[in-house]
Amino acid sequence: QVQLVESGGGLVQAGGSLRLSCAASGGTSSNYAMGWFRQAPGKEREFVVAISRGGSSTSYADSVKGRFTISRDNAKNTVILQMNSLKPEDTAVYYCAADRTVIPNMNSVAYDYWGQGTQVTVSS
Repeated sequence: QVQLVESGGGLVQAGGSLRLSCAASGGTSSNYAMGWFRQAPGKEREFVVAISRGGSSTSYADSVKGRFTISRDNAKNTVILQMNSLKPEDTAVYYCAADRTVIPNMNSVAYDYWGQGTQVTVSS
């Protein structure tokens, strides 16, 4: 059983940056593709970005391309989401998820483990 814990959320002004971390325990993160999803109030959870097991392949939602960057350090069982040029519409709870497949997956149903989420609020 893999446990995922997100951190790094907070309140930031539009145009600012935040760095989210996802720490995995109870398993080896290199056995999983990892993804970030987000859910805003009153909206469904949506895909943000995902990265393959080895980190060589990534997939981004169009809304965050060029602003967000995902990376992973398998030695530390950690996945990082660097978010730059934040917009008020990025406000949401951000969730880290682990998927047993190799390639990054945009479908939340494919993910086996989820963290509790971290709140990101971007003020205008």
